[in-house]
Amino acid sequence: MKIEKIIENKKQFLDLLLLADEQENMIDKYLPDGDLFALYDDNLKSVCVVARLNSETCELKNIATYEKYQGRGYGRALIHFIFNFYKNNYKTMLVGTGETPTILSFYEHCGFEMSYRVKNFFTDNYDHPIFEGAIQLVDMIYLKKYL
Repeated sequence: MKIEKIIENKKQFLDLLLLADEQENMIDKYLPDGDLFALYDDNLKSVCVVARLNSETCELKNIATYEKYQGRGYGRALIHFIFNFYKNNYKTMLVGTGETPTILSFYEHCGFEMSYRVKNFFTDNYDHPIFEGAIQLVDMIYLKKYL
């Protein structure tokens, strides 16, 4: 398994990024200035994007694993890699997600803890309803991890 920081041609990973954030113009807001990482295990399995918020905080803006490789530890490995990558540059990492028990549990198992909520984020910022399984996403739930 290897993880690479992608410097150029970030949009080549759009198909995978869209699994985690299904509206391209939202991805376009953070991808150009964000750090993109790709995890390979023979072939591409997962990607993530981390953006600087301020001198002390960065945010995990997108993390996605191809569906056929989910549940095999690739997402968790990528998160632990970025924790180590950023621990000397930032004090805190945030991640925002919908109110989906499975995804919240995943982030908590990776070391994140609940932080705050942005009411109506998904309904105010996306041009169509966003669903995770049968759950419509309305509020953005932010979790934090002290690096």
